[in-house]
Amino acid sequence: MSEFKSSLLRLLDERGYIHQATDSAGLDALASREVVTGYIGFDATAPSLHVGSLVQIMMLRRMQQAGHKPIVLMGGGTTKIGDPSGKDESRKLLSHEDIQANIASIRKVFEHFLTFGDGPTDAIMVDNDDWLGKLAYIDLLRTVGPHFTVNRMLTFDSVKLRLDREQPLTFLEFNYMILQAYDFRELALRHACRLQLGGSDQWGNIVNGVDLARRMDGTELFGVTTPLITTADGAKMGKTASGAVWLNADQLSAYDYWQFWRDTADGDVGKFLKLFTDLPLDQIAELDKRQGQELNEVKEILATEATALLHGRKAAEAAAKSAQEVFSEGGISASLPTYTVDGGSIGLVDALASLELCVSKGEARRLIRQGGARVNGEKILDEKYVIILTEPVRVSAGRKSHGVLLPRQ
Repeated sequence: MSEFKSSLLRLLDERGYIHQATDSAGLDALASREVVTGYIGFDATAPSLHVGSLVQIMMLRRMQQAGHKPIVLMGGGTTKIGDPSGKDESRKLLSHEDIQANIASIRKVFEHFLTFGDGPTDAIMVDNDDWLGKLAYIDLLRTVGPHFTVNRMLTFDSVKLRLDREQPLTFLEFNYMILQAYDFRELALRHACRLQLGGSDQWGNIVNGVDLARRMDGTELFGVTTPLITTADGAKMGKTASGAVWLNADQLSAYDYWQFWRDTADGDVGKFLKLFTDLPLDQIAELDKRQGQELNEVKEILATEATALLHGRKAAEAAAKSAQEVFSEGGISASLPTYTVDGGSIGLVDALASLELCVSKGEARRLIRQGGARVNGEKILDEKYVIILTEPVRVSAGRKSHGVLLPRQ
């Protein structure tokens, strides 16, 4: 049992979200007596976040579940600079228009996890370009600059690791931590925000914001970071051989998202049920006891519950049914990606590429040579194999990626 008194920190603690806190006792006392407003920042470097950001999104969801107010801070301003944390090279600079388009696209994901509105615990989304874009450089240097020493800035992991690897760190990126600290202070002034949440790699940036508000305004702010979420084999959460696991439905289907969770390693199932589903903890404890074949059933529960949060219950159950049809019954599901073929035939290489089961025809040829391509469940080793279509045909890349070829009627 958690030793915290507030429902907020108890919930975060019992589900495994807390790694570090600037003043856990002070935050616990604050959350016990009033609604706490807290935020997490997300840079808009792509039209979608990926599953590596999901633990942060779930933290905001937990805040709201515990009766507190989450702020989604979109980095319309900081995306113009780029966060050096965990990066070996500078990010490509995006235009203002591209960044705003990305923010509009990303918002769709948050609407699945949070309730937005004007109520005391309703979530709001704000853009730090609203204030960072209006800063006068000299004024910023005079107002904020004296509170930062280069000596201390060089000790932060986001800077130190890049320099240790002898990778260049631009002066533009070096300013990122100052602007993130300024964000925290600005949100405290504008929205009475007292808490910043983030991943463990953001600890230095969060502490900077706590210190800056204390020095400039005498305001007491708090920070909490999550542990680095890794899989049982030590890999970073969300990194797969096939690329990023995107959260936007137009970049990754509900079926493929479900399959990502179904492929969870045995040792991660209990942890992921706590972090990424709303199932009660006592039910998770019971599920976590299952072994052998029963554990596969628990993975399907994890996949369905996690997918339901993002894509809705109906889509999640359809994905589960599709998987059962594909793997258990060898059938063809309407939820799988399809490609309609003109002329009654198509080469297997073209089929794999057209169904986007392979990113290129070269990759498709390699897959066939390595024995990873199947047509209606039959392994095909001939790169020149031609599929004749008189009815729908299932094409597979490996054991988990499938699509359906349809003859033109």
